[in-house]
Amino acid sequence: MEYHIKTIGMLTSGGDAPGMNAAVRAVTRAAISNGIRVKAIYRGYKGLIDGEVKEFTSQDVSGIIQRGGTIIKSARCEEFLTPEGRKRAHETLKREKIDALIVIGGDGTFTGGRLFAQEYNVPVIGIPGTIDNDLWGTDATIGYDTSLNTITDCIDKLRDTATSHERVFLVEVMGRDAGFLTLNAAIAGGCEAAIIPERATVKEQIEDAIGNGRRKSKNSSIVLVQEHAVEGGAGKVAEMIQKVHPEYSTRVTVLGHLQRGGSPSAYDRILASRMGVAAIQALIDGQRNVMVGLQKDEIVLVPLNKAIHQKKDIEEDKWQTMLTLSI
Repeated sequence: MEYHIKTIGMLTSGGDAPGMNAAVRAVTRAAISNGIRVKAIYRGYKGLIDGEVKEFTSQDVSGIIQRGGTIIKSARCEEFLTPEGRKRAHETLKREKIDALIVIGGDGTFTGGRLFAQEYNVPVIGIPGTIDNDLWGTDATIGYDTSLNTITDCIDKLRDTATSHERVFLVEVMGRDAGFLTLNAAIAGGCEAAIIPERATVKEQIEDAIGNGRRKSKNSSIVLVQEHAVEGGAGKVAEMIQKVHPEYSTRVTVLGHLQRGGSPSAYDRILASRMGVAAIQALIDGQRNVMVGLQKDEIVLVPLNKAIHQKKDIEEDKWQTMLTLSI
């Protein structure tokens, strides 16, 4: 069955990710190319509730592909989790004569979009925009590559100080509840260990990290810590090391929101552009409640339910690669 889409609404929600603007640009231009009007909804679901809507033309998205963040802003919205909030959001859709929604974000964004679609029978297409790369059904999410490069650059700079002072540097990395950023940044940065929630207990990972580095007579170590691998993050890990190995001098660096910023990489710009075009085509083809994903460099459509609820696993070969090279 085909749905005759005349006007779409577009929003970015949750944490911002480099490449979101490239996705906004792609959605806007792909829609206009197919005779579909585009209405940008500012500040995510909050803006949908409050009626912060503006019609976009091709000119509105000129010169934004290289910019980080999102020009239509983002926000977390507790009110959208309530039936009353979603009712107000639907009233905005009706008032603006919006036939379908394209939502750009992560797990929380898709959860809200799926619930809204079920309640009000609105076609929703998700575009994965999150630095965490934790959504099932896609090999990459928009922003992940840029963030990974930012973290690697920070590790390279910290390495100079670490080797100069013969210390153990603990670097806290984002990733929500997944270790993809941490593990891959550890490989790219030549780190001694990555402490992630998907593997052994933190104590065991600490012993492996310190043991490997010192056993081979390294005079410094850089250990990446996924922010939720242990309550208290890298600071807590430093305390644990000091208790067991008081002979080692430790320093903690929390990269924080630095990881979200910056101009998107070429890879993220291309990925966002492909996904934005594919999202519009999905609507034209009558698809609804799916996420646009990438598998083996091919665009695929994944049911939102699966993208949200199925767990994406850490690649075992990458874990073994890091362990092998950390000696």
